[in-house]
Amino acid sequence: MAIHSPIEQFLVNSMSGSFFSVAGQNVGFSNFALACVVIFVLGVMFITLPMRGQAIIPGRWQVLTEKLVGFIDDMVVNVAGSKARPFLPFIFSVFFFILLGNLLGLVPGAYTVTSQLVANLFLSVSVIAVVLIAGFARHGFHFFHLFVPSGVPLFLVPVIAPIEVVSFFIRPFSLALRLFANMLAGHILLKVFAGMTAAVATSGWMASVGILPLLLNVAIVGFEVFVAFLQAYIFTILSSVYLRDAFEMH
Repeated sequence: MAIHSPIEQFLVNSMSGSFFSVAGQNVGFSNFALACVVIFVLGVMFITLPMRGQAIIPGRWQVLTEKLVGFIDDMVVNVAGSKARPFLPFIFSVFFFILLGNLLGLVPGAYTVTSQLVANLFLSVSVIAVVLIAGFARHGFHFFHLFVPSGVPLFLVPVIAPIEVVSFFIRPFSLALRLFANMLAGHILLKVFAGMTAAVATSGWMASVGILPLLLNVAIVGFEVFVAFLQAYIFTILSSVYLRDAFEMH
């Protein structure tokens, strides 16, 4: 029986020929791009289809959609304040993209978009860019006071300010790495235990205990579903915390 590396599932493979080249790199349609398209289509369907025929007594799908939007709305308002409500569509889009990306990766044969550091980094940099734009739009150059905590003696400002600047711009990397590490580790664990289950089930007398690793694999899948929701929530709530800086300057 061939043994496949658990890392193979994270490889980006081209599904078409090269469309064009950028800086010597061929650009085509890959399994990563396909997963992104599927996430986008599922996300649009999830939001638009239940709302097409809004009824006085909503159906289950419409209730689920409204509850999910309401949950993110409450989180944004509670964490970042009511002034951050105009950013709800952006925060919800980030949350839903990560959630669908995490869950899609649990489907056999599907690609896990959030296992790619560059994808997570794009999302986190987008969050920080929105924070900066909102901060400067609201406070102008006074927004630079964010990097000088109140009460800091004047002679310590040249030391504290660079530290605060570095700390601020490390945020997108910490956001991206947290999501990347959890998705990578979880899917490697799933692949290893799935391989072990298949090996035990075809190993003669040991096949009689094959149900045990199978049950463990099912438990791990259930845990990964929980992690999929948890990591989307953590990414979103931290994004809301950072967005609060744009309004409250602390």
